[in-house]
Amino acid sequence: MRLEDRTLRQWLDALASDAPTPGGGAAAAIVAATGAALIAMTGRLSMGRAAAAELDARMQALVLEADAAREAFLILAEEDGAAFDAVMAAFRLPKVAAEDEAARVRAIQEALDGAAIVPLDVARRAVALMALGEDAAALGNPNAASDGYSGGAMLFAATLAALANVRINAASLKDATRVAALLGETDDLRSRADALLGEVQVAFLRQLPS
Repeated sequence: MRLEDRTLRQWLDALASDAPTPGGGAAAAIVAATGAALIAMTGRLSMGRAAAAELDARMQALVLEADAAREAFLILAEEDGAAFDAVMAAFRLPKVAAEDEAARVRAIQEALDGAAIVPLDVARRAVALMALGEDAAALGNPNAASDGYSGGAMLFAATLAALANVRINAASLKDATRVAALLGETDDLRSRADALLGEVQVAFLRQLPS
């Protein structure tokens, strides 16, 4: 059943089951979509205020970007499940003859790489969107600053979960160069996410009444 055809409870029941999908990568994408929605909410609550009319254009752009990201994350949640299903299918390929085994190994490696690419895309997009969380908390309606911060925090959590899924799939890859590239990017994304989370928190705290 596709994500869009499930209720929230049905999706969570599937996540809690012993089925391999949906799993952590799909959950990371859903959390990121939730973070994007909160940032969009903060932007919408910040538009049309007489005290900050000059920020309307910035908030409108923020809302558009956050809404687009939310849709992208939902697509990635579906793609993550499909990518891991491909890994499972590759492991089920026959391995009777030598040529079967060679083909099976190639298929497994290709599927594992694909299973690493999807959560990596989730992490890339989540980190990029965290900067909007800082803007939402710093420039938006002070009464919605906690929503902007919550959006940034959810994007941070989604990044950590997505990067863990990149690493676990990369750990089974045999191409050392490819593994090094994947791990190098995960380290960079984690560092950027750490820094952005600090900025989002500072922006939120500055909005609190003194």
